[in-house]
Amino acid sequence: MKNRIDPAGQQLPIKLDATSNGEFEPIALSRANLLANHLANEQATINAKRRSVSRRDFLVSACGAASTLLAFNQANAASGKHGGWFDLEPDAALDSQLAATQLDKDEFIFDVQGHFVDPTGSWVKQLPPGARPLSFAPKTRCDLSGQPGDLSYLNCLSGDEFIKDVFLDSDTDMMVLSFVPSRSDAEPLTIEAADAVRRIIDQMEGSHRLLLHGRVNPNQDGDVDRMDELAQRWGVSAWKTYTQWGPDGKGFFLTDDVGLRFIERARDLGVKVICIHKGIPFGKRSYEHSQCTDIGPVAKMFPDVSFIIYHSGFVPGNDEQAYVENSGRDGVDTLIRSLRDNGIGPNSNVYAELGSTWRFAMRDPDNAAHLMGKLLRYVGENNVLWGTDSIWYGSPQDQIQAFRTFQISETFRERFGYPEITPEIRARVFGRNATKPYGISAEDARRFARSDHVARQRAAYREHPQPHFRTYGPKTRREFLNLLRWNGGSRA
Repeated sequence: MKNRIDPAGQQLPIKLDATSNGEFEPIALSRANLLANHLANEQATINAKRRSVSRRDFLVSACGAASTLLAFNQANAASGKHGGWFDLEPDAALDSQLAATQLDKDEFIFDVQGHFVDPTGSWVKQLPPGARPLSFAPKTRCDLSGQPGDLSYLNCLSGDEFIKDVFLDSDTDMMVLSFVPSRSDAEPLTIEAADAVRRIIDQMEGSHRLLLHGRVNPNQDGDVDRMDELAQRWGVSAWKTYTQWGPDGKGFFLTDDVGLRFIERARDLGVKVICIHKGIPFGKRSYEHSQCTDIGPVAKMFPDVSFIIYHSGFVPGNDEQAYVENSGRDGVDTLIRSLRDNGIGPNSNVYAELGSTWRFAMRDPDNAAHLMGKLLRYVGENNVLWGTDSIWYGSPQDQIQAFRTFQISETFRERFGYPEITPEIRARVFGRNATKPYGISAEDARRFARSDHVARQRAAYREHPQPHFRTYGPKTRREFLNLLRWNGGSRA
């Protein structure tokens, strides 16, 4: 029973693979990444023997995570990547107390971008004959029926599994459940299903570990009018919109009439937090709408509204570089340029969210150093928010452990004006920064979280943890296209 999941210890605790969140085509690992995984596997075998434990037991431990990150450092250095590193003592690979000191921290972690799949939603009825959405996710193999048309395997990605991945297998304290772009009648996660999962946790002694978004596509008939119900009946904490999405494949700008109407309605309803998916383009037709050119103007027009920029405008595959005025670079630089052109300084009413962005950047320490350095410098040390885009990447614990130890090199800090990532900055990014726009108290949230049912369940579970160390999103072009097919091509 002890090692019923991955008994041979084949899965590394820090996951470097080609998985995407389904919004961009998977990007193959670099040579440095392949070397990193090779060295990590090699070191896991050696270090497990040194500690006289099984490979699986070693990898589940803090030493296993430390050993993996140290192997990544070795591979990155060998590949000429010196912009950043995972700041760990070499002895942490074998010294359990030292590894725990460096990896098992106690920050308040508020993940502002989480997802799960409703296996019984009306979207299932919209599927074409023979479709098996998300069947490529390894965890769906818990169902072995394999009958044509049988979708019961989706229960393997249900709310209970979501709770295990997020609150038992990771240090996450709170999460916002968000939505994918879709028609109202074909949502993999409906507001009703999201509220049901929230209530499961709320009933565990009122911990209130989950908040809800209200999905609004203002260029889709009826969505702005539906905002009243989302605010009053479901008590959403923020709005989520995709400017590059549209029912006809064409997006919109927040400065368009439909965008301004949406913002005004949010203000009227008193829910003045708007989360905007930017970057990760859905295709050539709406590429311009995926960029952040409209963020600075609306932030200036509506200073009482908090604008949270999902993915920070990141474009997968772009090599991050230092920000240069008038360089014309897209992605994160478009966000910075839009803020600067409109006089929006650091720590204002615009926030940069890290979902998928950090997960991709942690594959390359130079990219990660430029990404974090630019966001902290230009968006502000108080305005970078933690998000993981999980469940697509499995449990977010590996992203947490990687960020807990990542440091920008002194060379990059001196050359580009980036700050050192101090424990104080980490704590802000992990959770404290998000408490301002969401209007919550980190102290109150932690007080509940330390003693509620989930905390007690987590403590008991971690006596014999069973993390799977797997990701759910598509890893190949074929899997990506299959995901687009069942989603009606709405992300393309």
